[in-house]
Amino acid sequence: MIPSRTATQLAVASSSRGATASLARQLPPTVNAKQLRQKVQQRIAYIDSEQPQHRNSLRPPLPPPISPHASSSKSAPSLVDSHSRHHSYLRISLTERCSFRCTYCMPAEGVPLTPDDRLLSTEEVKRIARVFVQMGVKKIRLTGGEPTLRKDLVDIVRYLDSLRGEGLESIGITTNGLVLARSLPELVAAGLTHVNISIDSLLPDRFASISRQSPKTLARVLATIDDSLRYAPQLKVKLNVVVIKGMNDDEVASFVEMTRHRNLDVRFIEYMPFNSNAWSTQALIPAAELLQRVQAAHPPGSVQRHVDEANDTTRHYAIRGYKGRFGFISSMTDHFCSTCNRVRVLADGNLKVCLFGNKEVSLRDAMRSDQVDDEGLGKLISGALDRKHFKHAGMRDPKEIWEAAEGRSLGGGLGREMSRIGG
Repeated sequence: MIPSRTATQLAVASSSRGATASLARQLPPTVNAKQLRQKVQQRIAYIDSEQPQHRNSLRPPLPPPISPHASSSKSAPSLVDSHSRHHSYLRISLTERCSFRCTYCMPAEGVPLTPDDRLLSTEEVKRIARVFVQMGVKKIRLTGGEPTLRKDLVDIVRYLDSLRGEGLESIGITTNGLVLARSLPELVAAGLTHVNISIDSLLPDRFASISRQSPKTLARVLATIDDSLRYAPQLKVKLNVVVIKGMNDDEVASFVEMTRHRNLDVRFIEYMPFNSNAWSTQALIPAAELLQRVQAAHPPGSVQRHVDEANDTTRHYAIRGYKGRFGFISSMTDHFCSTCNRVRVLADGNLKVCLFGNKEVSLRDAMRSDQVDDEGLGKLISGALDRKHFKHAGMRDPKEIWEAAEGRSLGGGLGREMSRIGG
């Protein structure tokens, strides 16, 4: 077990140089990268063993399994894969551009952007959304890059709202919050139901170091969070916090404290490897360790487990008496692949059935060929889902995912930076 660290060891410099250098001294002398990797792999082995109740003990029962042959692309189009998982949650990336340059998401030199004429048009986004809803999608989230950079964002949300009669229940966006306030009233009026705001530090200098923005930017994001909460209960507000050991993990308590008087969800996300984001096992801190810290900082019994939705990626908790909740997305150490119901369409129209996979299918090319109707598009989607692996695109553990991110595995890499995949 990794020894607990002192407050001094957890402290990091707020400057970019200090935040980077802190990663080199984040572990006690008695713990090295190999030991930490072994701990992570042991954790994964436990979750993958005959302990299915560990993850789902506080989730409602799932519906009966659907026969795998129902997902075959040779039959009617379906969002059921060969592991009997029904995909009811679609994420659509609207742009590869972003106003932030977060260190875990984008390399300092930026990323090559797809030419505008190769990105999905407004009408193509609408068509893809309609086909997925007709196939059974209940929830759509618009991502980027930064989706608020798309001038047609309100129009797209308004169109999605028109699909409620066909079964769509939830319309969300993931944003850095920088300019959201400008269009928030229009978005809510158009039908927006959920907003996820990414924020990785509550300290101005550290926020600037992580996002590569001015320290003054944090105040604007915090103001946007409070603005968004004014639209409750019509609008559900969540915060996304990527936790990196030695960089911002000492702020977990501060983020939890935000839920005392605010009816929002704070989600702590394990640091995941993507192309050129300098991921390492030393920077990964397991969600279980973060939970132990929160529990140790509050009276016994005051940290209460909440019931999650059947396909929720987050394990939710709340402090007794607090208005909001907090939770953990443990993609690396406690995966939730068995209940995965998510699929992604990237800004260039490529379908990505797993976040960690490098196999993509171009829906854009199919639509522009003028030879594929909506049913044919549905069959193309079904065929891609038929080939979806059970977990992590067929990779076994964080080390293999890391090697894929850096292009060192036989699979040839994950294919893209996170900023080009979408949040």
